[in-house]
Amino acid sequence: MAAKWIELVTGSLEQKKQYKQAKARLDALPEPYLTVATAFNRYLMYYGGVTEGDTMVQMFTDLADLWERAAIDGTPVSEIVGEDPIEFAEAFAQAYGGKRWIDKERERLTKAIEKAKEAES
Repeated sequence: MAAKWIELVTGSLEQKKQYKQAKARLDALPEPYLTVATAFNRYLMYYGGVTEGDTMVQMFTDLADLWERAAIDGTPVSEIVGEDPIEFAEAFAQAYGGKRWIDKERERLTKAIEKAKEAES
């Protein structure tokens, strides 16, 4: 019963466990993949803004898969991220859809503007 209450407040404990597993996989990568994967993980935490746990866990699991495969195959980092790592990271995040925190803020902004316009009329 306590676990259900904790999950209500903090979110799914299983999803947290899955994220930690994906993060441990990233942390086990050899260089230079470790540095790059860590940087992408951090960027995606800020940029991705995913609010759905399942989507976020899948994104980070896939990120671990990508960099593990690259390390195994010896694929150069530049071959994966291309000329613009920001573009690569943002395209990667966009592939996961789902609700993002910014969606809520966009809705709030739109409603505030509509309310202000109505007040002007």
